[in-house]
Amino acid sequence: MNIQLLAVGKLKEKYLLAGIEEYEKRLKKDVKFSIKEVAEERAPERLSEKESLQVRNKEGERLLQHIKAQSYVIALDRKGKMFRSEDMATQIDQLALHGHNSFTFIIGGSIGLGENVIQRADLCWSFSSLTFPHQLIRLMLMEQIYRFTQIQKGTPYHK
Repeated sequence: MNIQLLAVGKLKEKYLLAGIEEYEKRLKKDVKFSIKEVAEERAPERLSEKESLQVRNKEGERLLQHIKAQSYVIALDRKGKMFRSEDMATQIDQLALHGHNSFTFIIGGSIGLGENVIQRADLCWSFSSLTFPHQLIRLMLMEQIYRFTQIQKGTPYHK
């Protein structure tokens, strides 16, 4: 299985980088895993709705350039569907059984994903109705992807 994580912005926080490195090391034992960061669009602190839309779509264009045509795309979006870890693991397992072996997970920037990315997504997934920093979501997503692999393998990690 090939799993790609696409994210807007460069991670700088050492504590997040350490966690991400740990999960990346664990994941690479079971799947082909890669992370691709795209540049965050420079914008003033306060944006009009029109400016916000333009920023999200520009970041979206950068993200879309890195998606392989055959990849099943899962976009993290606050309006997406919520899943329990077990249910998402089962869904990915079912997709793999039906020929999907390439998955791309997408995390937007601080103001979210552009409509262009949402339209390309095969599934929009929400972690919670709470708000989290997009940098922290990256670590949380990697832990969940690792959890999926362990659920599929039947290891005690998930318990």
